[in-house]
Amino acid sequence: MNAALHHVNVTVPRPLEEAAKHFYGVVMGLQEVPKPEASRGRGGAWYQVGSMQLHLSVEDLEGSPLSKRHVCYTVANLAEAEQRFRNAGVEIFPDDIPTPGWSRFYVRDPGGNRLEIAQAK
Repeated sequence: MNAALHHVNVTVPRPLEEAAKHFYGVVMGLQEVPKPEASRGRGGAWYQVGSMQLHLSVEDLEGSPLSKRHVCYTVANLAEAEQRFRNAGVEIFPDDIPTPGWSRFYVRDPGGNRLEIAQAK
């Protein structure tokens, strides 16, 4: 599987959203880029960092040990990548919030870290 890093998603609780936006946008000076229309109502922000992006998301983790924080890898053939994970016995988590222009699924590594595997349509 030939993969490239596309973005990293970090999460904060809703009460810290504005402080996190200030941190990434003002303190770090990252350039905010528009989120897709379908994602705007969920809060957070997206920032361009060279050829990659940092996605800031709002997440309430109370009572849930599995965060949606993740690293996104893009692949040339999503079906082939999915089969590779299945052949290795890795559980596939379908895309629960589709984003226009992308096909994707999620897996968790042995440490529970979430990975997004995506292909542009």
